[in-house]
Amino acid sequence: MIRALLILLLAVTTAPVTAQTVVVSESAEDVSLTVYRSPSRGDRPINKNWPSGYALITETRTVNIPAGESVIRFEGVSEGMFPESAIVTGLPEGVREKNQDARLLSPAGLVDAYLKRKVTIQRTSGATGKVTTSEALITTGPNGVILQTGEGYEALRCTGLPERMVYGGVPQGLSAKPTLSVVTQSERAVSVKLTLTYLSAGFDWEANYIVQMRDEKSSKLGKNNLPKDKVSLFAWLTLANGGSQSFARANAMAIAGNLNRERNNNPVRPTGQGLTLKCWSMQRTDQVPFRGLQKFPPMRPPPSPRSMSKLDGDTIVVTGARRERELQDVPLAMAAIDASMIAEQEDLGDLKLYRIPERVNVNAKGQKQVAMIVQPDALFERIYVGFTGRRPRGSEPMEILLRGKNQEKEGLGLPLPSGQVQVFEHSSFGMLLAGETSLRDRAVEDNVEIEVGSSSDVRIEQVLVSESKRKRVWKITLSNAHNNDVDAEIELPRNAKGNSNNISKIDAIPTWRGIIPTNDEIAFGYTVKLNR
Repeated sequence: MIRALLILLLAVTTAPVTAQTVVVSESAEDVSLTVYRSPSRGDRPINKNWPSGYALITETRTVNIPAGESVIRFEGVSEGMFPESAIVTGLPEGVREKNQDARLLSPAGLVDAYLKRKVTIQRTSGATGKVTTSEALITTGPNGVILQTGEGYEALRCTGLPERMVYGGVPQGLSAKPTLSVVTQSERAVSVKLTLTYLSAGFDWEANYIVQMRDEKSSKLGKNNLPKDKVSLFAWLTLANGGSQSFARANAMAIAGNLNRERNNNPVRPTGQGLTLKCWSMQRTDQVPFRGLQKFPPMRPPPSPRSMSKLDGDTIVVTGARRERELQDVPLAMAAIDASMIAEQEDLGDLKLYRIPERVNVNAKGQKQVAMIVQPDALFERIYVGFTGRRPRGSEPMEILLRGKNQEKEGLGLPLPSGQVQVFEHSSFGMLLAGETSLRDRAVEDNVEIEVGSSSDVRIEQVLVSESKRKRVWKITLSNAHNNDVDAEIELPRNAKGNSNNISKIDAIPTWRGIIPTNDEIAFGYTVKLNR
């Protein structure tokens, strides 16, 4: 019995172990990229270093799988991959095991892999060109590499001599690209087309609006019977990729709306980056020579905008009036937009999907912009807004607000995703930037308000007329130095009562709304009760 048991154990221990075959898939044949906005970014622009949104990536790859057990390495996946979200379909017998290889072959990755190990330091003499070598032990890195040599401790590249580290070989586990590995089994050798789908951090998108004021007025009138402004509204769809992997000829889409996504741990960032080297000064600050400030040549004065057109030698000077007419003929943002490359809007339940009609390259550490919204005849009211809730500071400029209705009859009538807004006005030098602001998501039939900036020609002055234990009496004076009437709106305190027929409640807030005549001023008063 004992002899039979020994023979059985010997047979088990000497049985051959089936080796795993490594199959490498270097790149995807086809890729789809669906980008979701950052849920916590708010009105801030995209973080260019590492965008805080995410993307759903679907890759198609053809792989030759041998018979038996094998490890398939999907190289070139996104740097911010959530490995727990990865789904591989098309394998004969499914996936047995998944692993993310986050250690990349890079200067930082090599230093990290060689911590507490010896390397060779090569230094070149600046006088003779002689190269000397010595052994050193990497004690800390990669953010500040400290070496231990026979002479003590020193920081890398702080001796003043050209030097470099030479490694004995490439450590196991370092990949040239971010890699996802899966273990699978197959009864026979087969060529299969696999689909890899996963979520990845490091992506984001936003709409970037360009609003251009046009000179002509609309025949439609606003609430105060002043004509509305015609506006050219254009928007770019901006996709941001913060990872180190590019996606060539991708089917790209963007999703607008708020998804219910649970917060999870940040993915492990691969170590593929450069070294951070730090040296310590060997001098005191009073020993460092002062080299003086760099002097720049004076700027040339700009040419007169109304100068006459003439040919002066080889220089052609174009009159400002002619340049102004040329720039007003065609809106700046609409000049060269190919209609075939405008993102197409689709409904995705209660969300909005924007599909780019052609394949595009979404490059690493870059941004891709595609036309998204082209509305050349939008109508907005130009309103000058003032507030009374702050301490009076004399005469102050009023804020300029463009207010419109997101309706088709007003030149809009389509969803407006949140994003950054730039407003341009005409001048004798062409289109000039008048203001920058942000726009939140606006659905069809919503009010749309765009803050332009402030006007020094339209001003508000608030003066305290009298004060008692029970009330304060205020006087507001509005002045208009424009050569046309302007529409004004003044928001009063919630408990204010005024002596003007133009005061009514808007969103439960007492508000004065009226017209300030050309080169004139208008005054009214209001009373605030005090709770004492």
